[in-house]
Parts: sequence; C-alpha cells; structure tokens
Amino acid sequence: MPAYYSVKEAVFPFLKFQNVDPILGPEMRSTGEVMGVGRSFGAAFARAHEAAGIVVPSGGKAFLSVRDADKERLLDVARDLVRRGFGVVATGGTHAFLETHDIVCERINKVLEGRPHIVDLIKNGEIGFIVNTTEGKQAIADSFSIRREALQQRVTYSTTVSGAKALLHSMDFLDSTEVNSLQELHKELA
Repeated sequence: MPAYYSVKEAVFPFLKFQNVDPILGPEMRSTGEVMGVGRSFGAAFARAHEAAGIVVPSGGKAFLSVRDADKERLLDVARDLVRRGFGVVATGGTHAFLETHDIVCERINKVLEGRPHIVDLIKNGEIGFIVNTTEGKQAIADSFSIRREALQQRVTYSTTVSGAKALLHSMDFLDSTEVNSLQELHKELA
C-alpha cells in the first residue's frame, strides 16, 4: 500500500454558461481533471483543490442549510467551522437544530422568505463557505439562486456533508510547501 494519497478533482466550466445550474447531475461532463498528491488525505485534497483553482476559505462566515437527513452529520462540520473562527449563518430549520446543540449561529431567510436573505449576503461578500444539501425537485429549484450566486462570487460550495468535512480537513495543509515528485513516490512502491 502506498505511503501517500492521490485525489482526482474534476474541473467544470460553470462560469462560462449563464443560467446553468452548477449542481452536478448524471449528464454533466467535466472539461478536465487535476490530481493532488500528499502524505495524508487532507494534504492531497488541498493540492487537488489548489490545482483546480478552488479557493479554500480561511475565515469569515459559513452558510449552512441542509436537509433533515444530514443534520446530525452537520454537527461536526459546524463545530469545526466555529473552532476555526468562522461565524455560522443558517436558515430556519438548520438554525434551530444547531442552536439546540449549543452551536451559536445567525438565522437568515431563505430566498422565498423575503429580504434580507442568503443570496443578499452572498452578493455582499459576507459568505466565504457554503454547505447546502437538498432533496427533491422543489428544494433543488429553490436553491438554484444560492448556487448560481456562489458561483458568480467564487464562494466555495459543498453539496454534501462529507465534501465539507474533507474541505475542512484540507485546511490544515493549505500552507504546506511539500512537493512530491511522482518518480520518487513510485520508487517507494518497489
């Protein structure tokens, strides 16, 4: 077994296509892919994101809004964000859930609930990271404006809790200057 990790990241040209929903579906095709290599999963994940041009936030406010099935798994993400100095903003259901688990967060309206709403915060540059999981056609349609504005403002966005956990883990390796030569890594396999 290798003593290193390799992470492949797909690259999608969503910014080139106006009004296209950046949520991935089975019909999506990437325009390329990159690979990150590191001595840990977090280091490899960080390098893959760097190569793909994905900006990993270093602070600010994180917006959390997840479907009910993901709420328990979101607790670790929310706690890690707070530990790293992020402020947490959430919509009604997620806000109530987090507060019952002693995670301080600010409540923000969904777009359909009126202003000020989450898209306003994204447009104003107040959000640095988004974790938003949806389920069902209506929820996906309702969150389209969040995904689109996040794309326009280049806000890092995760549509899965596991993806958010991986991104947070990779933050520990953002300042790493370790370079891994594939030739040297392959020699280790012999």
